[in-house]
Amino acid sequence: MSVGDEHGARGDDGGYGGTGQTRTRLPDGGGDVYGGARRGGRSSSRSLVTVVGVVVLLIAAIAFANRGGDDSGSGDSGSGDQPKAAPTAASGQQPVESKTGGIPSGFAHDEQGAESAAANYSVVLVSSDILKPARRSEIVQQVFVADRVAALEDRLNKTYDKAFLDKVGLDENGNAPTGSTYVSRTMPVGTKVTSYSDSTATAQVWCAGVFGMAAENSTDPVTSDWFTMTLRMRWADGDWKVDTFTQKEGPAPVNGDNKVSTSEEISKAVEEYGGFTYAR
Repeated sequence: MSVGDEHGARGDDGGYGGTGQTRTRLPDGGGDVYGGARRGGRSSSRSLVTVVGVVVLLIAAIAFANRGGDDSGSGDSGSGDQPKAAPTAASGQQPVESKTGGIPSGFAHDEQGAESAAANYSVVLVSSDILKPARRSEIVQQVFVADRVAALEDRLNKTYDKAFLDKVGLDENGNAPTGSTYVSRTMPVGTKVTSYSDSTATAQVWCAGVFGMAAENSTDPVTSDWFTMTLRMRWADGDWKVDTFTQKEGPAPVNGDNKVSTSEEISKAVEEYGGFTYAR
């Protein structure tokens, strides 16, 4: 779930405000809205695509082999001019080992530490826990710089009020009805730092997410989302903390031809599969 969809509208004022509309998809028929749904088959086109793909790979392999006798290339000159790692490539640095209130903490005081912090904070800021009043207060105090906490708590409490929770099918404590599971998980795909100093950093996190209510006959079934979060952070109290953050849609790939899982399968996955600590 993205902050702009279930958790209030996106904006340039730190990621909050606006309509806070909920995405709702009505089922086409009775029964479990998750089961049985699948787009039309592509068997005829896939055969052609497979043949074409094989031919292209053969041509590429032949072309690559023929380059061996080309003296115009640099070859193994030992000059050290190797391609640099892409911005989203892992650095190999170990993730932080400590957590405060269940949230990773103790990030390195460098660019990689800022990226790791941004990735992990993106996960918690768009989690189902942010909809639970008691847990939300703990998250805000842990993740944000101290001078932003009071104003942000007040703003979030107004955004995620009882009317909002009713709209997404949760009680006043942010809990789903018995037999249902409210899902909101974010998976960072890549990060990059757009500005950095010893005291401040701005990092962007490209994310994929799943959000919605896993329940039989749900009118708001769990769907996927792609978005990019920009977190402006400060070095405070020996760690990177969020000052403000914004969010925008995409980049989003073409949807795959995956068979839609049942609400029971989704709920079971949420219970059985834990999250990760992300490192640059």
